[in-house]
Amino acid sequence: MTTNSLISSKAVIGSNAIIGAGTLIEDDVIIGDNVKIGNNAVIANGSRIGNGVKISHGAVISTEPQDLKFGGEITTVEIGENTTIREFATINRGTNHSKKTVVGKNCYIMSYVHIAHDCVIGDNVIIANATNMGGHVEIDNYANIGGLVAIHQFVKVGKYSFVGAGVKAVKDVPPYILAGGYPLSYEGLNKVGLKRKGFTQEQIDEIKNVYDLIYNSGLNVSQAVDEIKLKDNLTPEIQEILKFISKADRGIIPYRR
Repeated sequence: MTTNSLISSKAVIGSNAIIGAGTLIEDDVIIGDNVKIGNNAVIANGSRIGNGVKISHGAVISTEPQDLKFGGEITTVEIGENTTIREFATINRGTNHSKKTVVGKNCYIMSYVHIAHDCVIGDNVIIANATNMGGHVEIDNYANIGGLVAIHQFVKVGKYSFVGAGVKAVKDVPPYILAGGYPLSYEGLNKVGLKRKGFTQEQIDEIKNVYDLIYNSGLNVSQAVDEIKLKDNLTPEIQEILKFISKADRGIIPYRR
């Protein structure tokens, strides 16, 4: 731990922490074991940082939400074990809505990413450089977000999905798919990602059949969902798709023909 950092005596810091020069750590901070924090970072009140987290130079964690309704409530940012936060990323703490902003375990958050108040990022998520999101965004486990993506508030991204770079997400992105283009649209399954994560060809085919019904059958989404529910074997993957659609308050992205 460097002597040139500005570390509150009230902060709780685990063993083997490495904290770079010029880093500010405020009073209401809990940092786990084996955490590495670079130079000139800000670890503000409400930070809850798990074991093995790496936070690079200039990152800003748990500053106040950019929400005009915020009234100074005591809220937090929770960062799971072994997550990496790269240079100049910013993560705002929660509001009264959910009291916390969450980044899961084993995530990789690249430089200049902004994670807004009340967002929930699952485990093993990758978010590439300069992606910015509004409040209350939910990104599920193993999703991969390209660089320079603008994500509208309250948008949901399903697990194992891949969102291409440089797009605007204003509708929800279902699980297991590739999304790209303008307007952001369904572009097929994330086959490479699914295979890398151990999905069998049978599982991938079942997922594709469901999305063919949703996007390429002439049915609207509600009609397609009703048809899917009639299937004899609703696999866990199919159930996940149905659950996601049932909670897609903004509607799901379209298929661009």
